[in-house]
Amino acid sequence: MIRPLATLIGIVLACAAPVAAQPVPISIGETHVLASKPLAQDRVVNVYLPADYATSGKSYPVLYLIDGGLDQDFLHVVGTTALGALWARSQPVIVVGIATQDRRRELTGPTRDAELLKRYPTAGHSAEFRSFIRDELMPMVASRYRTSSESGVMGESLAGLFIVETFLTEPDLFDHYAAISPSLWWDKARLAQGAAGLLKTPMLKPHRLYLTIADEGGEMQAATDQLVSSLAANPREGRAWCYAPHQQLTHATIYHSVSPEALQYLFPTPVEQDPQSGFDIACQSPRS
Repeated sequence: MIRPLATLIGIVLACAAPVAAQPVPISIGETHVLASKPLAQDRVVNVYLPADYATSGKSYPVLYLIDGGLDQDFLHVVGTTALGALWARSQPVIVVGIATQDRRRELTGPTRDAELLKRYPTAGHSAEFRSFIRDELMPMVASRYRTSSESGVMGESLAGLFIVETFLTEPDLFDHYAAISPSLWWDKARLAQGAAGLLKTPMLKPHRLYLTIADEGGEMQAATDQLVSSLAANPREGRAWCYAPHQQLTHATIYHSVSPEALQYLFPTPVEQDPQSGFDIACQSPRS
C-alpha cells in the first residue's frame, strides 16, 4: 500500500522526539563588586536570599561567610543554610559571601616572625579586612536587603583564625561566631596565648562562639586547647560558647560535615527536634 507523502511526513513528525523548550538559567543569588578603600582594591561579594524572601516581607539574620567566592565556600554553605531551614534545624538566613584573594594578607594579624614574613611578605592585614566588613560591606547589606538585627560569621582554617581574632578583639562586630579548625598555630600561637587578656575586651551585646577542630594534632590542637582553657577560665555574662571537636574528621573533610551543626548553634530555632534526628550538639569541657 502506497501512502501519500503528506501522510508519511506526519508519521515521521509524530515519532520524532518533542522539541525541548529553551533551558532556563538557575539563579541562586546576586554578585556585587565593591570598590574598597581599606583594601585598596575591588572586592566580590555574593549574596543568597532565603527561598521565601521575595514573598514573606520578613527580615532575616545575616550570615557573613569568609572565603565566600563562587569557587570557594559560597555554594556549599548556601545549600547547608537552605537544608537547615527546611528541617527547622537553623533559621533561614541571608548569606553574604566575601571572596578572599590573598588569604594570608587578609585573614592574619601583624607578625614579627621573620620566617613567616619571608614566606608570606603580604601577611598581617586583618584589621583592614575587618574595616572593609564593618565600614563598607555591612552598611551596603543593611541598605539593600531586609535584615534583622542579628548577624553571624563563619569560616574555616585561616578564615577561622580571622574569626577568633575578631571575636577576641572586636566582639560586637558580629553577634555570633563559628570558627572551624581555625589556624591558631599561626605566629607561634600568639593569638591563643593572648586570649585570656583579650577576653576582657568590652562588649555591648550577647555573643555566641562555636569552636571545633578536626584531628589536627600538634600546634593546632595545643593552641585550640589553650583558647578553650582561657574561655573556661574567663566566664562572662552575655558570652556563650561551645567547643565541639570532631576528631573523626580531617582538615579536608570537617567543613562540610560540621557546618549544619555550626549554623544550628549560631541561629537556633524554637523547634524541639526528635532526638532521632541526630541534631544534638556535643559541647565538651576543656581538657584538664
